[in-house]
Amino acid sequence: MKENNSAMYDEFIKTEDTRYIYKSENDQLREVIAVDQITLKVPKGQFVAIIGRNGSGKSTFARLLNALLIPIEGSVYISGMNTKDEENVWEIRRLSGMVFQNPDNQIIGTTVEEDVAFGPENIGVPSEQIRKRVDNALKSVGIDEYTDFPPHLLSGGQKQRLAIAGILAMKPECIILDEATAMLDPIGRKEVMAVLKKLNAEGITIVHITHHMDEVLEAQRVIVIDNGKVCMDGLPSEVFSNVARVKEIGLDVPQVTELLYKLNKEGFNLPLDIIDFDKAVEVIRGALEK
Repeated sequence: MKENNSAMYDEFIKTEDTRYIYKSENDQLREVIAVDQITLKVPKGQFVAIIGRNGSGKSTFARLLNALLIPIEGSVYISGMNTKDEENVWEIRRLSGMVFQNPDNQIIGTTVEEDVAFGPENIGVPSEQIRKRVDNALKSVGIDEYTDFPPHLLSGGQKQRLAIAGILAMKPECIILDEATAMLDPIGRKEVMAVLKKLNAEGITIVHITHHMDEVLEAQRVIVIDNGKVCMDGLPSEVFSNVARVKEIGLDVPQVTELLYKLNKEGFNLPLDIIDFDKAVEVIRGALEK
């Protein structure tokens, strides 16, 4: 395995004209372009939300960032390592852990601590270090009191936190979540988002694919993918202020933005780059008092 020189790179993720095509062969060969020449950089420690309609290519893009898929054209670099280089694959997957939609599909241990220990055991981490990694990971996600629990007794939110703990035990620099909150109730979603914000504050890069706009507002940056291409990229306030464009793509906007947008249609002249509820109330109150 090549030495990881991640300290040399300001960006954790870099893609260059990245393209991925699904091919199916029935009566004739069909090609579906899922990711179409995406070029972007994600700095270390950034919290990025990726949104897009079903079938837009965002999940395929996530798998490219974890080397589960290799681009047909272009390149993907994780901490300076090209995912096309087979010698880099396991280190890339260690550094860039992935959490999927259904937590039950990710759990293999008979107890919580056994599940978290699985990854480090498989890469040959010494037993005494595994114990420390498991304890620290479970504490980081707030389920350390469930060490001996069978995972099937956990709630959906706790199971996703367990999945995140399993990644943390591998000492990652980034966590990629592919619709990881889609199957959770509001409480479970809140639990997972609290963990992500905490880990991001500690320096871990977060790439969160979601269709929940309230979760998107927690990010520092929003990337919108449509038909395999990046069509919008910026701060949440910048992206969602372009309400017409977001709706044209087939996405919702946050409730605060939607309210301001509808008031403007009724004749008000309110800024659309406000995503904070209290600030929106202040602006609307000021407009009504005029």
